[in-house]
Amino acid sequence: MHDAIVIGGGPAGLQAALTLGRMHRTVLLLDSGQYRNGTVQHMHNVIASDGTPPAEFRATARAQLAEYRDAEVRDLAADDVTGTEGGFTVRLSDGSAERTRRVILATGLADDLPDVPGLGDLWGTRAFGCPFCDGHEHAGRPIAVLGAAPRAAHLIGLLGRIASSVTAYPIGAAYTDEERRMLEAAGAAVSSRAVRTVAPAGDGVSVTTDEGASTVAGVFVASGSLRQRAPFAERLGLRMLESGAIEVDDFGRTSLAGLSAAGDLAHRAALPGPMASVIAAAAAGQLAAVGVVQSLLAE
Repeated sequence: MHDAIVIGGGPAGLQAALTLGRMHRTVLLLDSGQYRNGTVQHMHNVIASDGTPPAEFRATARAQLAEYRDAEVRDLAADDVTGTEGGFTVRLSDGSAERTRRVILATGLADDLPDVPGLGDLWGTRAFGCPFCDGHEHAGRPIAVLGAAPRAAHLIGLLGRIASSVTAYPIGAAYTDEERRMLEAAGAAVSSRAVRTVAPAGDGVSVTTDEGASTVAGVFVASGSLRQRAPFAERLGLRMLESGAIEVDDFGRTSLAGLSAAGDLAHRAALPGPMASVIAAAAAGQLAAVGVVQSLLAE
């Protein structure tokens, strides 16, 4: 019987396991090898690790975890979670099962991209969703924003101080007059034609419409959706938010006693949505682990 099982080996799960290990609580970290930033070459906006490859970050974290005798890492996915507080069973992808008093979900979100040919191949390397993570690397160069207002207008506002110019491209149908005015007011040039394809072009991206192609330094995507990477929230009947994330309190506790969630798969109801941030995910993992330690003390 473990004190806690952490499902997910990204920054939230790694930090949760570290905090529990340091408090001499037996913790098993399950890592499926699937990460939201799995295609990203360098992570940014992470103090002391700005520009570090995510794989290097995870390797360093796991090496540090190995120093704690109460922390164990297995390269396996979790297939199912059943039970209640004090007695959960986690079934692993190798057919085995482990018992635990507490569970922390840190499986993250997945990005469902809009249907633009070539976009998936560029995701995380030349096409992005977060200006805080990837905007600065395009400083002084032209960029494209794909998708509908008002999200596109928000991205344009954030990127306008960074890029030399921003061009907005609709996906599917052309922009309405109202959308065009909104995007122009945000500071973008607006394409009258929808984007058809995107493809690598030198160290940039070729954006093609019916009228031809233009080359930009990078593409930011304003459309698409997020979903839970793992099925546990639905299976366990956890309380969800309109954003598609799991609702948690300040210490990452979900609506199911004994089960916590940390990282971009969850957030407090006071926030409008989850943050795609390594720092925020790690902080959430630490808080969730602290909440678990406190609850175990109260038993």
